[in-house]
Amino acid sequence: MENIRELFQVMTRRFGLLNKNCCSIDGVDISLVQSHILYEIDKREYPSMQQVAEVLGMDITTFSRQIQNLVKMGLVKKTPLPEDRRVYTLSLTTEGKFIAATIDREINQYLDEVFSHMTEFEKETVIRSIKLLNECMAKSSVCCKPIVMGK
Repeated sequence: MENIRELFQVMTRRFGLLNKNCCSIDGVDISLVQSHILYEIDKREYPSMQQVAEVLGMDITTFSRQIQNLVKMGLVKKTPLPEDRRVYTLSLTTEGKFIAATIDREINQYLDEVFSHMTEFEKETVIRSIKLLNECMAKSSVCCKPIVMGK
């Protein structure tokens, strides 16, 4: 019998190391959490702070601290909504877009390299299986509720 938890531990650790190793661009060090934040902001059209924090499953206080750091680094812009100045929308600066695109490119190159060791059928099977797993995790009552794929 396969130790399923062990399989997930190893995969998560390897993916975590990949993210950790990829995130120093042009002398700017980006933490794993910051790379996730940049990715989520980049995917959306002027999301609110609350929206991005929810998708990442982070409490708003911790998230706000991370955003302050990213603003100081010149990667993220925080803009109050004209109709409700208590709500801030987020966008990437030019530098932020460059960093996000660079991280994205490096991770995609790594995944391409990983998938190059598989046949086309194996690759499709793995991708289909990951999609199915994500869908089932979203339905789980135990975990994973805040993360909505494809939005």
